[in-house]
Amino acid sequence: MSELGGVAGSGPLTAATRSDPAKGAVPAAPAAELAEIEQAARQVITALLARAETLGTAESLTGGWIGMALTSVPGASAVYRGGMITYSTELKAVLAGVSRMTLDRDGPVAASTAGELAAGARSRCGADWGLAVTGVAGPDSQDGHPVGQVFVGLAGPQREIEVRELALAGNRAEIRAATVARALGALHRKLIS
Repeated sequence: MSELGGVAGSGPLTAATRSDPAKGAVPAAPAAELAEIEQAARQVITALLARAETLGTAESLTGGWIGMALTSVPGASAVYRGGMITYSTELKAVLAGVSRMTLDRDGPVAASTAGELAAGARSRCGADWGLAVTGVAGPDSQDGHPVGQVFVGLAGPQREIEVRELALAGNRAEIRAATVARALGALHRKLIS
């Protein structure tokens, strides 16, 4: 069983791990989702190696999970430059370079924000590709955005930017896991197209 998604020192995160708010436990992502994340991360690293290109990431709701998934793959250091965890709105501007105008106008959960996050990940990490995610994992909606609304930004070597909107269901852990899997899957499909 993979340790993707586990908490440091806690061992693997399995489908049997359940939330206990009194103890602060993290609800588990389904085992199938964890396997999908591992496979997608391997595919992304393999495709980047084949293209001799690099990747930088900017993550909000996933809190570094994409970077963790990528760096668990042997050989990742040849192509994964690194990433930023831009969980707060302010850090989306300060670290990733999202314009204050975009954040004021559209907010932290928006297609425009995801696109600028991806471009910032690419440029600030000195990479060929940028991958970014922003959205609402729950348990509550945010600024009128429903739980499960997620935007995935992809910025490519020719300065092209693509943004995909996802409508995900499940608890907080399931939405976060699905975001990681879908974001890596979208990048992989772009890399092999």
